Amino acid sequence: MSVTTAPFLAAFRVAANPSVVQAQARDAAPRAHVIVFGNEKGGSGKSTAAMHIAVALLREGARVGTIDVDARQGTLTRYVENRRTWVTAKGMAAPVPEHRAVLPSTQSVRTDAEADERQRLDAAFADLLPVCDYVIADTPGSDTFLSRHAHTYGDTLVTPLNDSFVDLDLLARIDPDTLKVVRPSIYAETVWKQRQLRAMSGGKPVDWLVMRNRLSAIAARNKRDMAAVLESLAKRIGYRLAAGLSERVIYRELFLKGLTLLDLREEKTGIAMTMSHVAARQEVRDLLSALNLPSRAEAAEPVAAGE
Repeated sequence: MSVTTAPFLAAFRVAANPSVVQAQARDAAPRAHVIVFGNEKGGSGKSTAAMHIAVALLREGARVGTIDVDARQGTLTRYVENRRTWVTAKGMAAPVPEHRAVLPSTQSVRTDAEADERQRLDAAFADLLPVCDYVIADTPGSDTFLSRHAHTYGDTLVTPLNDSFVDLDLLARIDPDTLKVVRPSIYAETVWKQRQLRAMSGGKPVDWLVMRNRLSAIAARNKRDMAAVLESLAKRIGYRLAAGLSERVIYRELFLKGLTLLDLREEKTGIAMTMSHVAARQEVRDLLSALNLPSRAEAAEPVAAGE
C-alpha cells in the first residue's frame, strides 16, 4: 500500500462479510481470466465496451464467455442474441461468445434471495471458467448483491466513465473551488471492499482500469479538469486510466445486428466502411491494448487452490 493511498483506504472502514466471500478454492486446473465491467451508473457504456472487447478477443482466436449480470435489463444478452441471429441468417463466419444470463432472484426474504443469486452466478462462472480463455461479466448500473458478488471474481475491473463530473461523483467527492479530491465516493468504496474480500479468499490482486468514454475532440476546460482530477485520484485509490470509446452513432447502430466495428470487414454486414469507422475501430484496439490482458496461454495457466 502506498503512502498516498493509505489515508484514503483506511477511511473506508471495511468490515469483511464472510457470507459474501466465495470460497473460490479451485483445483489446479486451467481457469479463464475474468474481466468485469462495473460502474454503479447507467448509461456509461459498459455493455457496448464489453461486447466490443469480447469480439476483439474472439477474433484473436480466444475462447470467450460472457455473463450478463444485469439480465433484467439484458443489454448484453440482447446484443449476443442479435449477433447470433444475424450471423446465422446471413451465413457469416463471425464468432459468437458463449453466453450466460443471471436474473435477480424472486425470493422475498433477503438472505434467501442472496443465496439464490450467489448460487446461480457461481454456476454461470463454473460453466465458463474451465472452458474459456477469458470471461467477461457486465454488471448493473446500480448497487446490487449480484454486482458485488461478480466483482469478487474479477481479475481485471473496467469502469467506463463518461467525461462528466456527474459520473466522476461516483468515484470521489471533489471540492468545487480547488478541484481537489475530498474523499472517495460510493463506487470506489465498493470496489475497495470487494478487493479486500477477494484478497481474503486468496484471490490475486485486481487490475482496475477506468476508461474515459465519450471524450470530446475539443480541448475544453472541462476535459482538462477531468483529466487532472482523474490522474490525481488514480494515485490515491489505485486504478489505471485509459481512453475509451468516443461518441459515435455507429456504436448504437451496430447493436441491432449484434455486430461490432471489428466485424465490418466481413461481407454481408450491410455497412460500408468509412474513415470514421476506421478511427472507431482503432479506439477498440487501443482499449484492448490498454487492458494489458494476459496472453491466452497465460490466461489458461493452472490456478492453485485458493487463488
